[in-house]
Amino acid sequence: MSCVQTIADYGLRSLGIGERLLPRADFTLCQQFTLIGSGMIWNIYFGVLALAAGFLLATALALGKTSRHTLLRKPADWFIFIFRGSPLFIQFFFAYFLFLSLKGAVPAFGLFTSAWAGALVVLFFNTAAYSAEIFYGALLSIPKGDTEAADAYGLSGWSRFRRVIWPTMLRLAWPAYTNEAIFLFHATTLVFFSGFPALQQRGDALYYASYFADKTFNPFIPYPILAGYFILLTLTVITIFGAINARLNRHLPSDARKKLRIRPQVIR
Repeated sequence: MSCVQTIADYGLRSLGIGERLLPRADFTLCQQFTLIGSGMIWNIYFGVLALAAGFLLATALALGKTSRHTLLRKPADWFIFIFRGSPLFIQFFFAYFLFLSLKGAVPAFGLFTSAWAGALVVLFFNTAAYSAEIFYGALLSIPKGDTEAADAYGLSGWSRFRRVIWPTMLRLAWPAYTNEAIFLFHATTLVFFSGFPALQQRGDALYYASYFADKTFNPFIPYPILAGYFILLTLTVITIFGAINARLNRHLPSDARKKLRIRPQVIR
């Protein structure tokens, strides 16, 4: 089988398109690159959707944590504390059994016992909690002169937040938030180890890498391929977030613009 035919058969296999049966013997590099790359579709799916939804929730949680009203501040505090205080791996297992238990009472929760929905919810809540703490610190770091200038111009309420508070918060938080985005994409590999099942062998990139490692008894080919894909994904994230960072700081002189400095998190 040629490499072109392999890509045609297995390129979208993780989505249920193409050849259903996995190769059983005589594994080629093309098969390993193709199937692991196919699984990356799910890692990108988890990362992009969790990051987008988590960004909105994180903003709300950060504002709630700075609120003077106890009914807004306390729930935000506890949400951030619980999801930052417990390991993501445990959150996956707890969420799976919670959804499984609720399925009997409310059948609609059965939807969340699958990885594509349940694991996404866990990643969404987790990144929202970490991002909220980053945004909260940025809110506290907003120069007092910025808010005083907004008051002097007669800005208040939503207009004040949209034109002054929110852009400044993002500008201050963006380097740290970029690291959180990178970590989130790396954390999507934990879905493979969670209790959420991969239906019809439609797993993520680590699922296929582990499959080849088990069948060939040689982990030194599939896992470096997996690492290479994530390095490319990380470079993509850095490029996109770097462009957004430049956009957020476009009003500053060129010599005063802070460039992104990526600090990988080894332990979290």
